[in-house]
Amino acid sequence: MWDDAKALNAAAITLAALAIVALLAGAVLRAVRLPIFAFRDVVVTAPLARASAAHVEAVLRSELHGTFFTLDFDAARAALRDVPWVKQVALRRQWPARLEVTIDEYVPLARWNDNALVDPDGVVFAAGYDGELPQLEGPDGRAPDVVARYRAFHDVLAPLGLALTSLTLTPRGSWSLKAAGATGSMAIALGRADVDVRLARLASVYPRTIGALLRAGRNVEYVDLRYRAGFAARVPGLRDKPARKAA
Repeated sequence: MWDDAKALNAAAITLAALAIVALLAGAVLRAVRLPIFAFRDVVVTAPLARASAAHVEAVLRSELHGTFFTLDFDAARAALRDVPWVKQVALRRQWPARLEVTIDEYVPLARWNDNALVDPDGVVFAAGYDGELPQLEGPDGRAPDVVARYRAFHDVLAPLGLALTSLTLTPRGSWSLKAAGATGSMAIALGRADVDVRLARLASVYPRTIGALLRAGRNVEYVDLRYRAGFAARVPGLRDKPARKAA
């Protein structure tokens, strides 16, 4: 090879080309980090309903490392998703120095177990909330199932004038709920099997059974639907009779 002038020239040209490419790459890498390419406008595209605007701004100031070309989008999105109430984040660059931040916030459907919230998609999240919400309970990982049942049961109870205030799924798969009406709260045991059929059966006879008792001023505390063809209800004082006086 050392005696081959053509081969030596080709090798020299190749090495020179590689050196030039390396120099150009280094120059480009230095250039894209220049302050001239820093973001000058960072805009949250829509007003925030629940997430703290001050918290989001603080994260943007501290976590947006890099320029138009070098910003780590994954790291920025992850940092913003740690802000309470932030569900999803989309980032979009606009030349020459604008970054648009679109934040999708959680919508609270109910409280979940002891200290969390759950959204209509069954996603569990942590955030502070002082408003009134129904209580949902269930094993870890079953939130989507409980939310689906909550929606179905709500649709059955609402036409009866009952608001579903709590729903529980036990580790063994048994369902129970509480419903509030004009006269108070009522617990309902559904059991593990045919829960939709059982609740529908109660709804079909509710006006002339439980509803009639409530209209008569009776307080129905508990309804047990775990029967094949009927249900049982606990009505305090229903069987009490006044004492008869001795003759």
